[in-house]
Amino acid sequence: QTGARPGQRILDLAGGTGDLGARLSRLVGPTGEVVISDINASMLNVGRERLLDKGISGNVQFVQANAECLPFPDQHFDCITIAFGLRNVTDKQKALASMYRCLKPGGRVLVLEFSKPVAPGLKPLYDLYSFKLLPLMGKLIARDEDSYRYLAESIRMHPDQETLKDMMEQAGFEDCDYFNLTGGIVALHRGFRY
Repeated sequence: QTGARPGQRILDLAGGTGDLGARLSRLVGPTGEVVISDINASMLNVGRERLLDKGISGNVQFVQANAECLPFPDQHFDCITIAFGLRNVTDKQKALASMYRCLKPGGRVLVLEFSKPVAPGLKPLYDLYSFKLLPLMGKLIARDEDSYRYLAESIRMHPDQETLKDMMEQAGFEDCDYFNLTGGIVALHRGFRY
């Protein structure tokens, strides 16, 4: 879905762990560039170490930045990705506008995020899992019920598929669409700048 090709420049937002950045670095090759950005410096350090352990370093940069006010030039990236990070951004509309500003004409943005279940009968089961079982497992296994409760609440507060699509269009993106995955529990949104 990224359309990444050798020589392109890609920004991976909220990408501190480097998981997606590692894959993207192989796609853009030695003549391309992947910028992994995260607001959390500790996450960036984890990602940097992970990629170094995998032997990935030449075409990857790590930049601490807030998605709401990206420190990159206008029309700088061929593709911008954010996976499971937009729901943690305070002003999502501002972040989308910042992404649009940094995207080259012909570029695309991809937003992979938890969303709203659309498969019949899935919502009650998903709510039971998210609000009862997940926090309980967090309490028993990780001794951290609050973080797992926050995860469930942040997913619930995140815009549904159509609302996020509308927000992307308001930010200037065109030909916006989305693909529901796992019955809508996760959705991949895509938009373009022309």
